[in-house]
Formats: sequence, C-alpha cells, structure tokens
Amino acid sequence: MTEAGNLTLMDKLRILSDAAKYDVACTSSGVDRRNAGRGLGNSIAAGICHSFSADGRCISLLKILFTNECVFDCRYCLNRSSNDVLRATFTPEEVCELTVGFYKRNFIEGLFLSSGIVRSPNYTMELLLRTVQLLRTKYQFFGYIHLKAIPGADERLIEQAGYYADRMSINLELPTAEGLKALAPHKSRNTILKPMRRIQLRAQENKNELALYRNAPKFVPAGQSTQMIIGATGESDYELVQVAQSLYKKFSLKRVFYSAFVNVNQDTSLPMPVQGPPLLREHRLYQADWLMRFYGFEADELLTREHPNFNTVFDPKCDWALRHLEQFPVEINRADYYTLLRVPGIGVQSARKIVGARRFGALNFEDLRKMRVVLKRALYFITCSGRMMYPVRMEEGYIARNLAGAGERLPDAVRNGGYRQLSFFDGAGGEVWQ
Repeated sequence: MTEAGNLTLMDKLRILSDAAKYDVACTSSGVDRRNAGRGLGNSIAAGICHSFSADGRCISLLKILFTNECVFDCRYCLNRSSNDVLRATFTPEEVCELTVGFYKRNFIEGLFLSSGIVRSPNYTMELLLRTVQLLRTKYQFFGYIHLKAIPGADERLIEQAGYYADRMSINLELPTAEGLKALAPHKSRNTILKPMRRIQLRAQENKNELALYRNAPKFVPAGQSTQMIIGATGESDYELVQVAQSLYKKFSLKRVFYSAFVNVNQDTSLPMPVQGPPLLREHRLYQADWLMRFYGFEADELLTREHPNFNTVFDPKCDWALRHLEQFPVEINRADYYTLLRVPGIGVQSARKIVGARRFGALNFEDLRKMRVVLKRALYFITCSGRMMYPVRMEEGYIARNLAGAGERLPDAVRNGGYRQLSFFDGAGGEVWQ
C-alpha cells in the first residue's frame, strides 16, 4: 500500500475524487453569497451552473473526500477499514488550492467536501472546519460550498462549520435503525439525527437573527440534505417514502437523495443484483419525492401497505391516477391549482399557466398544447368546457394500455443500465492541473 507521504497532489485528487463518487447528495439550491469585490467567486441563487448526469448526480462541483482513511467498517462502503485500498489524505491547504485552481479554470462553481473518519469524528470534523475557514478567510472564496458533517463529532464543531458552508448534510445511510445496526455497527441513528436536529434548530435561530440584524452571519443558508442507500436492505418503497416524508417534516430538509446500492466490496452477505444497481427503483423514488415536495402528495397516497412498491411501467403520479379514476376527469376551466397538479401530464409550470390564462377566457386543448401540457397522457383525465379530447372509456385497463403505448421518457442510465460519475480527467488527455 502506497503511503500518503509518497503521493503527489494529483495522485490524491485521482484517489479521493473517485472515492467520493458513491455520495450523490451534492446538488445545491438557490443561495446568495456575494463577495462585493473583496474576493473570488460568487454564489448567487440564479448563477450557479450545474451539469447533471442522466441518473441525477451533480458533476459541476469539485466533489472529493478529504480522506478515504476510515476507522469505521461499514459493510457497504469501499473505504471501510477492513478493505485493502490505496489511502490518501489531503491537507486543508491542498483542498483550498485545488478548489481555487479549478474555479479559476472555470471547471467548477463550488466544492462538495465529504470525508472518511480519520482517528476520530472530532479530529476529522476539525480538519473539515479548518478547510472551509481557510477557503472563506484566507483565500476569500465566496463560491458554493457543500460540507458533509461528521456523525458523532462535537456539535459545536458542526455548528461552527455551518457559518462557512452554504449547505450541510449528514447521510442517514440506511432507512432503518435495524439496517444501520446490521451493516454499519459503528454508527447509530442517534449520532446521525442529533446533529441533524441541531443544524435545523440553529438555522431557524439564524433566520430570526437575520430578520433583526441584516449583517448577521448566515448559517447554512441553503439548508441541509441527506442520503439513503436503497436496495442494500429489505425495505419496501412504502417504507422508504415514509422515512423521507418524516425527514422533511421533522428536520426541515431541503432534499433527500436516494443512492441505488452497488456491491462495491463483492460482499456475499449483501445483495448481488445480476443487472447492476436498481436504477429504475431509484428513479421512481426521485419522482415520488418530487410529488411530495412540490405537488402536495402524501406518502400514504402514493403507496400503502397493500400496495408497497412503485409500478415499474408507470410513474408514481400515473399509477396514482389509474388507482383513483373516481377523481377524474378534471375540468380544466374550473379545477383549482392543486387538483390540476394531480393530473398526469400537467406539471407545476403548466398548472400555473392554466390558472393564470383562464381568467381571460375558457381554455381548449390547443391552448393546453401551447402551455406544454403533455396531452398524450393528460387527455384521459381532463375535460375542456365539459368535453374530452377524444371519446375515452374511464376504465383502468383501457387507460393503462393506452398510456403504456405512449411510453415514458426514462433517463439514459435507467434505459441502458449504465452508471458512473464523470471525472475531471474524462477526455482531458492528461493532467488538468498543469
């Protein structure tokens, strides 16, 4: 095994950017952090440019681990202590130099920094805190920073780091306490949820401070997120969306990310999916998550104990609509905004356009087409001035057959079964740092 002292900065970057690829919780949300001409970069709500791979993973941030050393032995993790892998650790200065260097070359808009646990949670959190402090103060970097908090670290360290990061996250890892105990015995639900609660409370306090004092320092202005690994344990989709809904309501999370399980250790005690990770399941969970956050759906509406898993043919909203045909058809010219959102083929923007436009007159199907309503799906569930677009039998089997024929647009990674995170070295033809 190569010693860390023999590794160049580029060696470390290759090892630690690759080691970070299984952490998917790296997108940002709108946050304003301006440098007022004093430093480098901006983090502005409408100004952060992101690229996403087909399976939803963010690739526009410098996404690295501070270290892949780890004292924990989680069975699903490539960097577990029992694995014989090449180990590397950055210094705080090295992370700062890489971030600023890539930013100046317009490769990135910010930093996503996570870490294994070296020595202890407190020691690791101190290193991460020192890194973001240097970026903001010494290097005057005002770009976006997403920082992973270390479970088990002193809450005071986590709180201090929150004043330098735009977003923080603590991975739930596995959906249930039983799954965590079985596959990650060094972690506990308490060490994960306790700092998550502290971040939530401190963020609420900070909003009150900012209301009173405009120049008060901001604490995690883009909120916090978490990640769940799906497919490593036996939970149903119903249990997963229940956990996600609980996290949103109890901890005010901005995002719950879902990571399809990959058996990177070839551990025979873990699932060995023949066709790779369950990306379609991951895709359905993200669709359901969107419905809960923006469309007013509750977890119990999407799935039940009797109907515990998502349909592989239809997206969650179509599946719900087919099971609740008694609520259709919906009259476009009278239905309220939230009723429109429940119609397959009508999204947030088109629902807003419909509500706004019908104040000036009755809408017809051609008007809906211009508003980007997906009529090949919506036509079975709506009327315009009391008329349907075509004669339709309100029967589940009939509508299901027609919707299946219309097809659903799936991400390339789901259709083709491919999954990988883009690298800074893809297509570079050599050292990108030089």
